[in-house]
Amino acid sequence: MTAGAIRVVLTDIEGTTSAIAFVKETLFPFAEAALDGFLDAHGAEPEVAAILAEVPGPDPRATLRRWMAEDAKATPLKSLQGLIWRAGFEDGRIRGHLWPDVPGCLRAWHAGGIGLAVYSSGSVAAQRLLFGHSVAGDLLGLFGGFFDTRMGGKRDAASYGRIAGELGAAPGAVLFLSDVAEELDAAAAAGLATCQLVRAADGTIPCGRHPQAADFPAVARGFGLPQPVG
Repeated sequence: MTAGAIRVVLTDIEGTTSAIAFVKETLFPFAEAALDGFLDAHGAEPEVAAILAEVPGPDPRATLRRWMAEDAKATPLKSLQGLIWRAGFEDGRIRGHLWPDVPGCLRAWHAGGIGLAVYSSGSVAAQRLLFGHSVAGDLLGLFGGFFDTRMGGKRDAASYGRIAGELGAAPGAVLFLSDVAEELDAAAAAGLATCQLVRAADGTIPCGRHPQAADFPAVARGFGLPQPVG
């Protein structure tokens, strides 16, 4: 890829900008610990009451705790966790994890005229919470787009074509960053440039099918993007 060819960086979150462990080691335990207090304070509110009405059994809290222990993909649990996390982000009890190399590069790329966007299996609302309340402050203003699986599956090439269209960019001018080889395969099939983030702390295994980088500065060097100052 020649310097200057990339006009937009489209990034995954887990394993790319942020630790895979953030969800399991921070968000899930936070929701479990905050469950009773949140329901005591907000259980009568219509949005929360509607969620609780969907929880089976005579003791909704017990069912919710069982689902948490099982890591169940139950819709009422996921909805309630989202509300608890939102409260935690907004009052400062949670900060969205970013690897230390990420914020400086995002700022440098934005300042250098490179468009930025996110594509994650987490909802757009969750993406905005993480970057809006991150360890590096509010970074929402750096991004021109947030996309989730409403654009299609992350292992479906058509999804990446749709996103490039939404961004108004030729596929070849979009660089997709992810730790997941199959996602990168799909992006490449749609004509996007790709780079696998291979972060030692996440135990990512290089696939060998795409350019790879240990961090965002290495991405910048490999694709001719602006480097952070300092």
